[in-house]
Amino acid sequence: MNNNSRRSEKWTIGELLDTSTAYWRGCTLQAGVRLDIFTLLGDRSMNLNELRAKTGTDKRGIEFLLNALSAMGLLTKKKDLYSNTEETQKFLSKDSPAYMGHIILHHHHILDGWAQLDEAVKTGVPSPRRSYGEETERESFLMGMYNLAMNFAPTIAEHTDLTGRHRLLDLGGGPGTYAIHFCLANPELSAVIYDWPTTEPFATKTVAEFGLSKRIDFRGGDITIGPIPGGPYDAAWLSHLLHSNGPEVCQQIIDKTVAALEPGSIIMIHEFILENSKAAPEFPALFSLNMLVNNPAGRAYSEEELESMLVASGVINIKRAPFQGPTDSAILYGTVN
Repeated sequence: MNNNSRRSEKWTIGELLDTSTAYWRGCTLQAGVRLDIFTLLGDRSMNLNELRAKTGTDKRGIEFLLNALSAMGLLTKKKDLYSNTEETQKFLSKDSPAYMGHIILHHHHILDGWAQLDEAVKTGVPSPRRSYGEETERESFLMGMYNLAMNFAPTIAEHTDLTGRHRLLDLGGGPGTYAIHFCLANPELSAVIYDWPTTEPFATKTVAEFGLSKRIDFRGGDITIGPIPGGPYDAAWLSHLLHSNGPEVCQQIIDKTVAALEPGSIIMIHEFILENSKAAPEFPALFSLNMLVNNPAGRAYSEEELESMLVASGVINIKRAPFQGPTDSAILYGTVN
């Protein structure tokens, strides 16, 4: 079933119940990641008592969790031994370079807000939720974004024509995933990641791991205060930045970006893009609710809204790239006049 098909299909009792209890599966996965079960198992098999000792958990509790993870196909159970599947060892063990646990922990951290969605709809403001520690939450978010971006940044970079471009602005670039892959795909390109100062340690480490410290710089600051430093640039990449802000701030961000670019430069916006009706696709529509419970002004935007912002900043020849991400992310790009 694709994201748009629900609108034309009748809901069955089974589908309603599956949707209502979907968080059971999510919470089970998140508990497995929080308790490091997949990392502890690695390529080995362990029995209940071994895993109980290593996780410091209650016998009844860990037994139920391990059996549920096995029922979901996230673990395999043979007699009294539990082990990872090929996929969970690859994606859920911290020892794997393809580890996706950071974004799963981020989903866990925002769960409280989603449980109070009705209240957020009534009040229009984010729901109160427990804190897991600012540093822990920041790491889960930033490295979660890195995990996700690593899945398709190479493809985007390979199919984005930056021929003749020399200086890229990765605005709100976090760990610098896209700046890294744009530079890898374009040997003549250098880049600046501009983001909150607290992001710098993550970006510096990631850039260094790819051997690009001499070509990618980091500038820390607040995009809403003052001009963007380090210009002029001849290309700008704004990935999943605008959805954290209301329309007025989004327009300011695009205006400042254009001001930091030379005439003829390219500006690219990567977002969860809604149809102009705003009633589809499903993921961007749900993502607006995610912003409602976690952010005072953010939301997903339609292609029409984003194009209007670009036009208001003097961007011409606006087009939509053929790329479509697994969560209906898309890219709009245009030329600075």
